[in-house]
Amino acid sequence: MYKIISDTSCDLTKEEIKDLGIEYVPFKISIDGVEYEDDDNLNIQEYLDKMEKTENPIKTACPSPYDYLKIIEKNIDKDIYISTISSKLSGSYNSAKVAEQEARDKFKGIKIHVIDTKSASAGHTRIILKLLDLLKDKSFEEVVPAINKEVENEVTMFVLENMKNLIKNGRIKKSAGLIANVLNIRPIMISNDGEIELFEINRGIKKSLDKMVKAIGKECRVNNPNLVTLSYVRNEERAEKIKEKIEEMYDGVKVHVRHTNGLSSGYADIGGIVIAF
Repeated sequence: MYKIISDTSCDLTKEEIKDLGIEYVPFKISIDGVEYEDDDNLNIQEYLDKMEKTENPIKTACPSPYDYLKIIEKNIDKDIYISTISSKLSGSYNSAKVAEQEARDKFKGIKIHVIDTKSASAGHTRIILKLLDLLKDKSFEEVVPAINKEVENEVTMFVLENMKNLIKNGRIKKSAGLIANVLNIRPIMISNDGEIELFEINRGIKKSLDKMVKAIGKECRVNNPNLVTLSYVRNEERAEKIKEKIEEMYDGVKVHVRHTNGLSSGYADIGGIVIAF
C-alpha cells in the first residue's frame, strides 16, 4: 500500500485526485485581500476573472510542515511519497522535509520520501504520472531512485501569452515587460535544475509555440519522448492543436492535456502553455 501527497502546483484534475487516491496539500493564494485555497472547492473561473482584473500582485503561501504532517500521520502504515513544486520556486519542499523528519523521529521505520520535482504545473503533473506507473510493480526501495532519475531527466518549457503577472509580481522589470508586449515578444522559457531560464526569444505566440514543440526532440534527455504533459490557462483549443502537433512529430508519444489549477494559473497567466517531457 502507498500514499501520494502533493502540493497544488500539480495540475491533476479533481476527478483524478479522487480516483487515484492522491491527497492535495493546498497553497493559499491572495488577490486584493481575498484568500483562495487551491483545493477542490476553488472556483477556477471566478478566480481567473479576479486574477485578470486586478492590478495588484498575487500573493501565495505554501503549505506548512503541519499541513503535511497531519496527512502523514494518517498513513504511517503505507509507503509515503510527497511531491512538491521546485524548491527553487517555493518553500513547500522545505515544509515537506521538516514534516518528513518529524515523522521519522516519531514513527521509527516509517517509509517516506519527499520528491523535489524541480518543476511546476505540467512538469509536476508528469512526475506524479511517472510515479504512479513505477508503483505498479516496484518496491519502495526501487521506486525512490527511479523517480529521482525521472526528475533529473525531465524538461519543462513554457510560453506565456501575457506577462502581466510576471510584471506585477516583480519577476521582470515593468519597463522590460511593457517593451516585450509592444514588440509582441513571446519568450520560450525552460527549466534548469529547478530554476527558470530564458530559452529563446521570438515575435508572436504562434512562432514561439511552434519552436517549443520542435525543441522537444532536441532537448529531450532520453532517447524518445514517451510522455508529454501539457497544461493550459483558458485556451483549450490552442492546447489541443499543440497536442496534435506533438503526436504528429513524435512517434508513440502520449500527450496528457489539463487545465492549470490555481497556483499554476498564477505562474502561467491567461493564455499560457506549459509542457514537460
